Amino acid sequence: MSSFFTTPASQKKRKRDDDTSTSFVKKKKSTAPGPKISKSRKSQAARDESISGSGSEDDGPRRKASDEEQLLTSESESEDETGAQRRLRLAEQYLENIKGESETIIGFDAEDVDRDLIAERLKEDVAATKGRLYRHIASTLDFSAASKTSFRADTQTTTSIAVCPPYVYTVSKDITLIKWELPTPPQPPPPSKKKNKPSKKSPLPPRRRPTKLHYTRGNPRESRNPKYEHHTAPILTVAASADGKFVATGGADKRLIIWSATDLKPLRIFTQHRDAVTGLAFRKGTNQLYSSSKDRTIKTWSLDELGYLETLFGHQDEVLDVAALALERCVSVGARDRTARLWKVVEESQLVFRGGGTSEKRRPEKNNHATTNGDVTAPLKSYAEGSIDRVAMVDEETFVTGSDNGGISLWSMHKKKPVFTVPAAHGLDPPLKPEEASAEEVPDLKAPGEPQPRWITALATVSYADLILSGSWDGWVRVWKISEDKKRIEEIGGLEQGTLEETNRQNEVKEADGGQVERSTEMASRGVINDIEVFEKGERGKDGLCVVVAMGKEHRFGRWKTHKGRNGAVIFDISPKMASEAATNGETHEDGNTNKEQSQA
Repeated sequence: MSSFFTTPASQKKRKRDDDTSTSFVKKKKSTAPGPKISKSRKSQAARDESISGSGSEDDGPRRKASDEEQLLTSESESEDETGAQRRLRLAEQYLENIKGESETIIGFDAEDVDRDLIAERLKEDVAATKGRLYRHIASTLDFSAASKTSFRADTQTTTSIAVCPPYVYTVSKDITLIKWELPTPPQPPPPSKKKNKPSKKSPLPPRRRPTKLHYTRGNPRESRNPKYEHHTAPILTVAASADGKFVATGGADKRLIIWSATDLKPLRIFTQHRDAVTGLAFRKGTNQLYSSSKDRTIKTWSLDELGYLETLFGHQDEVLDVAALALERCVSVGARDRTARLWKVVEESQLVFRGGGTSEKRRPEKNNHATTNGDVTAPLKSYAEGSIDRVAMVDEETFVTGSDNGGISLWSMHKKKPVFTVPAAHGLDPPLKPEEASAEEVPDLKAPGEPQPRWITALATVSYADLILSGSWDGWVRVWKISEDKKRIEEIGGLEQGTLEETNRQNEVKEADGGQVERSTEMASRGVINDIEVFEKGERGKDGLCVVVAMGKEHRFGRWKTHKGRNGAVIFDISPKMASEAATNGETHEDGNTNKEQSQA
């Protein structure tokens, strides 16, 4: 058997380079349109070209062939490169793209900002890929100058709210689902037809209140009709998909209904839950939905196929809330089993985080009980955690919970106990008055019981950022900041009319000499905050933040306590600090004085 290695060298034939080049040229020429040539003439022309081409290397056809070979080799480089070479090429291309973005910054030289900008973007991309907190935006927003706009319909208590900009979806206890359109920013005035003359038409005033687009309401009398395509009991929760295609609602009638987001037409009704549906959360960037229920389970759904996927078991009491981000996992809280559980859906496992304790060791000094002159006399009484009602995810490894003892706890996936807890975050309620607690004609003047903390009824975060918002029935949306080491929660402001110091002063509970507790009656209360939704304006939130709050006279789960207020929703528009300061103080000139200072001069 002969092979290439056993054949003598004299018999080995080696093809000439110019033969291959001419054959390549012939193939390329044959594809071009033109008159047909016979085979004999083709072979004779090929022999003539091979003989003449061997004498001179600068011939025209051979030069064209070599250029085409170089093109082919350059195109095949990406196929022949190794994995390391490909990663290096992509990294260089990524750095060039970032340099191109930095050149668009006005007033800066790209060479001066390249190093810091590239390093910052690389850190952010790595943190975003791993699902970690990487944005520190809490200190860049001006919460004291936030604008407030309220809107409402003729409905009962608003139980939940969902946002898919520029639309807002609200649900209420009277089985109502409403779609609203958020106000658009003001448009610039139209240009004048004549040169150097401003337009006489004044710009239209901006629309501040949302517009009601679609409205649908269920009928409680159809509770025994299995074919009825709506809720028949109060709607407790709502969620909207990021692509704007689906809206999901869950109610006390054990139904989970998927609606078309455009016209609020029902697409599918799921009845797999055996008790009320209490919470809904979409996996970020997908149409995978998680639902929590009072039947102690969490179920997963795929809305692309409008189908059921699986059920997650483990809680020992009602599951009241669920939250999710980009990874295929979710966090749920189990009310009076006092646990938060992180479900790893792919691995089919769960991590259990147990609460139920007090937080006196982690209590900040400013929350201690103060007297009228400001001296700290004794620590505020700590209250045991009886039920964990709310949860929100900060990043894939960190989340926060709210409890019935008024505490807000920060959790890490690597610890089974909370990293930090803020006790009585929304202050204390006064004890009942003697005439309210007793049926006697002459009740005992001593106030029965002790002041009780306000529950955390709503909780929200900005994804992968250090900002937390909480709500209760004191009428304030409290704003909190996570420290850079992720070990503390700090209060930085509030959203309501007036200042945060005034509200803290109003919420102080002071002991009198006779053992009674006095409390200021001036409050900013506007009802119970049942839900909070947050979305950023502009790219990476450069234009600020928008907070949408669901308000009501009652708690979303019951009517055991009624508060003075209005049923509806409120929008808070929060601007960055630089923009708000510029709007307040005016632009700074070269001499260092602002417009206001120059006008005073």
